[in-house]
Amino acid sequence: MSSMDKITILWADDEIDLLKPHILFLEEKGYAVVPVMSGTEALDEMENRPNGIDIVFLDENMPGLSGLDTLTQLKTRYPQVPVVMITKSEEEHIMDEALGGKISDYLIKPVNPKQILLAIKKHTEARRLQSERSSMSYQQQFREIGMELSGPLDHADWVELYRKLVYWDLELSTVADDNIADIFQSQKAEANQLFCRFYERNYLDWLSGSGDKPLMSPTVLREKLFPLLKENRPTFLIVIDNFRYDQWKYLQPAIEQYLRTEDDCLYYSILPTTTQFARNAMFGGLLPSEIERKYPQYWVNEDQEGFKNQYENELLDENLRRHGLVIKHSYNKVLNAQYGMRLADTIPTLLQNKLNVIIYNFVDMLSHARTDSNIVRELAADEKAYRSVTLSWFEHSPLAEVFKALMGQDVNIIITTDHGSVRIDRPVRVKGDTSVSVNLRYKQGRLLDYNPKEVFEVKDPAKAFLPRRHVTSPYIFCHQNDFFAYPNNYNQYVQYYMNTFQHGGISLEEVLIPFITLTPKNS
Repeated sequence: MSSMDKITILWADDEIDLLKPHILFLEEKGYAVVPVMSGTEALDEMENRPNGIDIVFLDENMPGLSGLDTLTQLKTRYPQVPVVMITKSEEEHIMDEALGGKISDYLIKPVNPKQILLAIKKHTEARRLQSERSSMSYQQQFREIGMELSGPLDHADWVELYRKLVYWDLELSTVADDNIADIFQSQKAEANQLFCRFYERNYLDWLSGSGDKPLMSPTVLREKLFPLLKENRPTFLIVIDNFRYDQWKYLQPAIEQYLRTEDDCLYYSILPTTTQFARNAMFGGLLPSEIERKYPQYWVNEDQEGFKNQYENELLDENLRRHGLVIKHSYNKVLNAQYGMRLADTIPTLLQNKLNVIIYNFVDMLSHARTDSNIVRELAADEKAYRSVTLSWFEHSPLAEVFKALMGQDVNIIITTDHGSVRIDRPVRVKGDTSVSVNLRYKQGRLLDYNPKEVFEVKDPAKAFLPRRHVTSPYIFCHQNDFFAYPNNYNQYVQYYMNTFQHGGISLEEVLIPFITLTPKNS
């Protein structure tokens, strides 16, 4: 905005003298108006005031440099400045320019002052007004969310509360009021703290089958996917590794260009919230120690060589077979764009299968790259930027090409993940021998030395259905935004990992994850 927060309007019209009443009306409303009589003068004024013009009103029919020619030069030099075209008739090419984004709006002569005022507010003050509205709405919701947090919440209540927090996280991400942003982050941190306590109190009971338990990694395919496989149409299961619910809500408008959301569901990841445990449990329909016992050939422990999730397809086969689903299906893991594009070209062939599983590792790779690369760390500096990079990936990804290819097809599509991630910022000291696992959010191994008050401690791995590597090998998990750090090279280690996105522990972002059912729109 121009100096002193006064909005400055450049109005180009060869009959500008006849618009004097409109100009006086706007000046009385507190706006500054720069009147010119030609396109050439308009360009000169823009050059003299490169940061001083907030919006341009441009007459389409002017002698000399026409309105459309002026528009072309304006958008080339000053693409961020909104231009409102004023025309004598609602001609199709003007509407095309508006739809194509070259002009922000258009008005039909004769214009009245209220039309002008509305256009100004719409294109220069909309973001501020929306920001103020969001701030006021959240302040009204703040007390309500606080009351919910102070009361007893079950697993379904936590899902609904997290939906609200994600909604406000996205709404307030554009608000310029730092105080409101700080208040929200404080409330979100309180929610995360209380959720961790809730998860700790109930987790082992859920696994043992006592009491009411939520939809979790080992049951989600049985409950949400397998019923769809009994329908007379193919199903595509899209697994985006390390995909948070806020990322789904941020991508949803872009994805809904191609697909229609039928069911927006969240489920609970098991611990550790990592691919080795959570995704194997999801595909196998069993908890980790059950997989190790029942299918030892498909379980790779942390101290063994080989990829920890290399038998996902085999585990899915066994899961389908146990539930009487002998169907034709495919499994594809997309690790690079070239393979993803080739896969999109095979959609006609994949449509012959009852189930097609496609795994995309981009978000997980982004998380790791953000840790290791300063450039990527700057691109995804916080949650807002992290979501933005994910959206940019999707818009140019092979996954978008798959969705385009499926438009108009009679298929079910599921978008889900195995776990989320959380931005870490609080180190927790831990000691152990060389057998201790390397993950920053959970540890397992012998001779672990830690403060029990700072972690979720599982002394007997069998109670959490986790493989036991040694007789005395407890598991410990980080809460909220914590991460484990060794005393050796402590400061260097902490500085390297501070504010990176990690997973493996307990937080709303890691545990409550999307399972979205969609159908294609007509092409």
